[in-house]
Amino acid sequence: METQIFKVFSENDEAIDKTADILKSGGIVAIPTETVYGLAGNALDGNVTDKIYAAKGRPSDNPLIVHISDISQWRPLVKEIPENAYALADKYWPGPLTVILPKSEIVPDKVSGGLSTVAVRMPSDKIARAIIEKSGVPLAAPSANTSGKPSPTSAKYVIEDLMGKVDAIVDAGECSVGVESTVISLCETPPRLLRPGGITAEMLTDVLGEIVIDDAVFNKLADGKKAASPGMKYKHYSPDTQVIIVKGSFEDFKKFIEKNKTEKTAALCFEGEEKELSVMCVTYGKKNDPAGQAKNIFDALRRVDEIGAEKVFARFPETDGVGLAVFNRLVRAAAFNIIEV
Repeated sequence: METQIFKVFSENDEAIDKTADILKSGGIVAIPTETVYGLAGNALDGNVTDKIYAAKGRPSDNPLIVHISDISQWRPLVKEIPENAYALADKYWPGPLTVILPKSEIVPDKVSGGLSTVAVRMPSDKIARAIIEKSGVPLAAPSANTSGKPSPTSAKYVIEDLMGKVDAIVDAGECSVGVESTVISLCETPPRLLRPGGITAEMLTDVLGEIVIDDAVFNKLADGKKAASPGMKYKHYSPDTQVIIVKGSFEDFKKFIEKNKTEKTAALCFEGEEKELSVMCVTYGKKNDPAGQAKNIFDALRRVDEIGAEKVFARFPETDGVGLAVFNRLVRAAAFNIIEV
């Protein structure tokens, strides 16, 4: 397949129309959002969904998120929209928040991974919304990467993974948030946080009151349990390099590395710490800046492969606020391999 690359600088760029034409004709296109790049296609066409799964090498039981450009597109996708859903949308849409509700009959089972629910969000990225609007249909758009790899926050990594597998790639620079959207299910009481992101648990509580954080945010998905949201699989967001999280003070981290290092060992650490380490280093933000860590974590995991490391020891992030999203992505990249020192 020949993949076209469109450089897009604003929501009024003529390449938006070309992208929309591809999507209208049943094609699949990698598009930017504020979170990560998404691999988009008509969410109401099961055949297009098959193309998305095939291009990514993604298991078909892993549900997709449906992206809309206007709140009027939400109602036809679900059976009903409760008051608490409208309250969330009023405060956090457009933005990095996905809401799960029982799906309507127009949503193909393939989009929802065989579940009776559908995950919907309205991105804040103006180019993404312009593409959805011009396409005339809601777009299913999982991350635009090979399944299991770190999600792409720039077109460079989309090209690396999907060139020749998709109809087009829209290059609009770097994503501002850097981790996928928060996913909240409103199908139960209290609502359940399935995947943390830029909209934090504390921000959700401000609107919803009590919420429950799903155990799979911190731990492996239980054997035989179906993923209710993207990003709940056991190993995800992972580079080829083996990732091991080391929990403890920086001094203990340094001592651990000195004791266990080889020529192919690297450290995934906070900015400034690389000056005190004797191995290859990749930084993923400042120690007390979880939003910065979120923006950098996926690119950092990609760079670990680029420097030729065989094993990387990663600093343990804080788990408050957006830090919970960083921890969630990192612990899955490490397949839950955590060493406490």
